Amino acid sequence: MDSVHFIVISTCVTIVSVLLVCLWRVMNWVWLRPKKLEKLLRQQGLKGNSYRMLYGDIKDLSGMVKEAMSKPMSLSDDNIAPRLVPFFLEIIKKYGKKSFIWLGPRPQVFIMDPELIKEVFSKNYLYQKPHSNPLAKLLAQGLVSQEGDKWAKHRKIINLAFHLDKLKHMLPAFCLSCTEMISKWENTVSVEGSHEIDVWPHLQQLTSDVISRTAFGSSYEEGRRIFELRKEQAQHFMEVIRSVYIPGWRFLPTKRNRRMKEIERDVHASIRGIIDKRMKAMKAGEANNEDLLGILLESNFKEIEQHRDKDFGLSIEEVIQECKLFYFAGQETTHQDWQARAREEVLQVFGSRKPDFDGLNHLKIVKMILYESLRLYPPLGTLSRQPNEDTVLGDLSLPAGVLLSLPVILLHLDEEIWGEDAKMFKPARFKDGVSSATKGQFTFLPFGYGPRICVGQNFAMIEEKMALAMILQCFSFELCPSYTNAPQSIITTQPQYGAPLILHKL
Repeated sequence: MDSVHFIVISTCVTIVSVLLVCLWRVMNWVWLRPKKLEKLLRQQGLKGNSYRMLYGDIKDLSGMVKEAMSKPMSLSDDNIAPRLVPFFLEIIKKYGKKSFIWLGPRPQVFIMDPELIKEVFSKNYLYQKPHSNPLAKLLAQGLVSQEGDKWAKHRKIINLAFHLDKLKHMLPAFCLSCTEMISKWENTVSVEGSHEIDVWPHLQQLTSDVISRTAFGSSYEEGRRIFELRKEQAQHFMEVIRSVYIPGWRFLPTKRNRRMKEIERDVHASIRGIIDKRMKAMKAGEANNEDLLGILLESNFKEIEQHRDKDFGLSIEEVIQECKLFYFAGQETTHQDWQARAREEVLQVFGSRKPDFDGLNHLKIVKMILYESLRLYPPLGTLSRQPNEDTVLGDLSLPAGVLLSLPVILLHLDEEIWGEDAKMFKPARFKDGVSSATKGQFTFLPFGYGPRICVGQNFAMIEEKMALAMILQCFSFELCPSYTNAPQSIITTQPQYGAPLILHKL
């Protein structure tokens, strides 16, 4: 009886101990640690709202975004910050640039000084991408999610696929996709006539076609299906990140969780099938290795062969993740006087012939327009990092894990940097290049900066130049009366109500 009594008491003590430990961890997560961090930040002169248990500023942030999305902007307004980051603007207006917000129980500090932002981007071994929500892995992994030595290995192998010499060979795929889109428009717009077309779905289809052809070559239709699934996944992910992350929630069989995992399985299986077919063809000497997948597999094979060790290359699973990332990154990225000047330049360089690689590099006005568009409408409005150890940034002492917000859109619209016309569309500011436009400051970040600058930036710029040049050769365009100026962020910046234009056949 004594031994039974002892076992019962021991069991009860163990259960109580476990419960107390769990309770302590929960209290530390939702209250004690946030309050400790709040005190530390305020001691350094940073200001922000007082921490509110569990939710922090999430409810206010989501509410302001929802309200902003309900009202369109003026047609002449290119200042998208009040729609994309209204809560950021309110906090900075209330507390100044040295401020912070609460994303649930985690503080996020605004870093607005260009030199400090440059330091954060340059020291990628110290300031790393936050991975606070495991569901993010269902959206994009691969190079974008790797850190340290693993990131260096992925970057080295993938860089070859985006080298300019390789991109030259992909130009026919860019041109074919643009030609197909323009042919559809020409069939709709009568000769010497005009027609209203919402070009946004067509441009989305264009990016889908380009990435499908350049990534997977002959597996084009399968690629388009993958692209559509990734778009749906992005919508689900935006809903996830606008709510408080609760550990373990992703395991619950909610409708959204089930759908996100179903999409992930479908995409994974499709890409695995494409890779298996390509590897079989490569072994038989029948593969075309001039698309992204072929170059990636070839680069990976050479890296393994050179070191005679498979650990120096990517596993098949890692190749699959990089292919998923092609789709995530590839999906995402009208002033009459500038339209006329750009068309004049395009016709002067190409006439009516199809654009070539060297000619695209001579389109100075087109490049200025694209840069100004990327300044006013950057693909990602904000970027985030977190130090992986206690560190000092400028005059701030930052504990490991504190979130840092690098608000790209606010830097791109800062009048102290760009002048009083910062919120106006003015491509001429880039006539002497980015360095002249920014006065040498680190303030133009459409593709990030430093070692982790977007590996696909050249790919994106060639695609954009090709599309714009071919459109200008065939059409003039103006905004429809029905156009609503309402940019939104679904991972990347895009129009909430499409982009209806009146196209005029030239």
